[in-house]
Amino acid sequence: MTQTPSASGAPAVAPAPVPVHWKLVVDAADPHAQADFWAAALNYLVEDHSALVGKLLGLGAVPAELTVEVHGRRAWRDLAAVRHPDEPYDQQSGTGLGRRLLFQRVPEDKTGKNRLHLDLHPGEGRRQDEVARLETLGARTLRRVQEQGGTWVVMHDPEGNEFCVH
Repeated sequence: MTQTPSASGAPAVAPAPVPVHWKLVVDAADPHAQADFWAAALNYLVEDHSALVGKLLGLGAVPAELTVEVHGRRAWRDLAAVRHPDEPYDQQSGTGLGRRLLFQRVPEDKTGKNRLHLDLHPGEGRRQDEVARLETLGARTLRRVQEQGGTWVVMHDPEGNEFCVH
């Protein structure tokens, strides 16, 4: 690693790396339905962006066509997110600052297998009950897998995205 001298001529010390904040973004035909499903599946909260949406509408900064009413409040038409209930969030925008999933509307249908998926771990002895619960929410069981490395159930969410229950 090369050190660049500072203005004083002493070698500059590179700042320590910090963890990168991230969110998982999922393409969706109906972001609000997907947010409802995944909030229920994970016991997360659907983010409430209505204060921000209302503020921006009031200022004329965004057209009303970019919003919809969902569960009695204004929301972005093409975006919805869920967040872990214990994670911090920005109170003015409703945006989660920790573990979250963001669903964005896209015009094209899902056509292939996911390259990335969620693994759900409901706890020892709870897999079958969790699979049944997820099916009542709209998930579909694809197959049950039993291999030397473990046992799990491969499922589809309501829009066909694969995920596993271990």
